[in-house]
Amino acid sequence: MTDVSVLRAAFQERGYVTSDEFATALELMLALEKPLLIEGPAGVGKTESAKVLAGALGTRLIRLQCYEGLDASSALYEWNYPRQMLRIRLTEGSREGSVAEREAQIFSEDFLLKRPLLEAITQDASPVLLIDEIDRADEAFEAFLLELLSDFQISIPELGTVRATHRPRVILTSNRSRELSDALRRRCLYLWQGYPSPEQELLILHARLPGISARLSEQIVAVMATLRALPFHKVPGVAEALDWGLALMSLHAGHLDARTVQLTRGCIFKAREDWTLLEGRMALLEPIWNEAIGKRPALPESDFGYGNVSVRR
Repeated sequence: MTDVSVLRAAFQERGYVTSDEFATALELMLALEKPLLIEGPAGVGKTESAKVLAGALGTRLIRLQCYEGLDASSALYEWNYPRQMLRIRLTEGSREGSVAEREAQIFSEDFLLKRPLLEAITQDASPVLLIDEIDRADEAFEAFLLELLSDFQISIPELGTVRATHRPRVILTSNRSRELSDALRRRCLYLWQGYPSPEQELLILHARLPGISARLSEQIVAVMATLRALPFHKVPGVAEALDWGLALMSLHAGHLDARTVQLTRGCIFKAREDWTLLEGRMALLEPIWNEAIGKRPALPESDFGYGNVSVRR
């Protein structure tokens, strides 16, 4: 069983600062061999946590990106039809082997295209399996997934049952675009990953953007906290804060002002409606970034609440 402090240190080495709550959830996932469902808004580091975990464990990351209409064949396996047809043409007229033997040849593993779920249970070592944005898949796929998460085995009619010799470490993420079933939730450990506190976000900026000035980071944190309290169509997450900070550093901006915010708003908001709303709130934001200067929040020494530290979604 991996110690919480060891997990936190391994994550921190990779620029992902976690809380005890977050590290404990990962520790239990590994010890109990149960999937971990991480829910929260976009941009807070859910996907990145699986990538960092794979790196910390020194194992492979296998990612299944969910989408509307995803079916079992796209997630499990498919047969390489063009290659099968080529083999059939090459063996036409051949009298070697029976029809059954030749049929078995074209439905062998040589012609099998492994998709993420089958790939995850046929590894030589336990990989990290990321089932990303499970809420975007439909309920039928979710029901199919329940069987895999229960037994970690897949039935292929032409080959038989494939069982995992090394169970994958499974992380599922959800942005809560729809409610997941109780049956799926019961099979998982659960973690809510929300927006960071100002103290957390300041720590994140300095961990992931070495060289950012204290003044600029304090202003970014203050503005982000204000923006998340406003009714934007797409609320900016940690990913946007880091993208914005990196952009400002690239432009050699040492502090925020109205013109700089106006020119770089595309790093924070990606919809015209949000641009318009931001323009109407500039007068509100200006005193926020001015007051932030010199009022750097004290950084906590041990616990950072939620473990939401990431550059990408």
